[in-house]
Amino acid sequence: MTDEPEGLRALKKQRTRQAIADTAIGLFLAHGFDRVSVAEVAAAAEVSKPTLFRYFATKEELVLHRIADHLGEAARVVRERPAPLTPLAALERHQLERLAAHDPNTGLNDESEVLAFMRLIYDTPSLSSHLLDYIARDTDDLAAALAEALPGAGGLAPQLVAVQFIGVRQELARLNWQRLDGGTPIGEAHRLATAEFAEAVALLRGGAGGRGF
Repeated sequence: MTDEPEGLRALKKQRTRQAIADTAIGLFLAHGFDRVSVAEVAAAAEVSKPTLFRYFATKEELVLHRIADHLGEAARVVRERPAPLTPLAALERHQLERLAAHDPNTGLNDESEVLAFMRLIYDTPSLSSHLLDYIARDTDDLAAALAEALPGAGGLAPQLVAVQFIGVRQELARLNWQRLDGGTPIGEAHRLATAEFAEAVALLRGGAGGRGF
């Protein structure tokens, strides 16, 4: 009997992980994050509790893994940017593309499931708190990429610019979601989102742009 190919094992693990997460999010949306136990999620997903924790270290990760999948994205944009673009210009272009595509992580997506998912995060204190950890990791990744891109910047400049950009991106995502959740049409929300992002980038350029970012 031959061993199962590594690729097939990896695919099965990925499917199991996704099935557990989908089951968990469905239960959390229906009953509330704090009212559903990990044991109940495991039972509904037809896995043992130890198996669940092999895929997700904490209850919060069952939800936030969707965001975790995008960690390091800003850093990758900086590292992979075409030569003529400054880091900030590359980040600006990428974010505008994501807004145009109504990427859920920009908050600019009016699908009912996406709106409910974001509501779950923002209305659940433990999830909002853990989200800050992901934001901090994303900020550190971007700061490292900026330091590599502009070795002459020195000092705290890359970290401070990263804090500002990631903070702006996160706050505008929350505002985008709030508008759509409140009934603002997607077209109007997109117009406001792009205008606000342009204003934020202009403010960043006023300080960071002069340092080569």
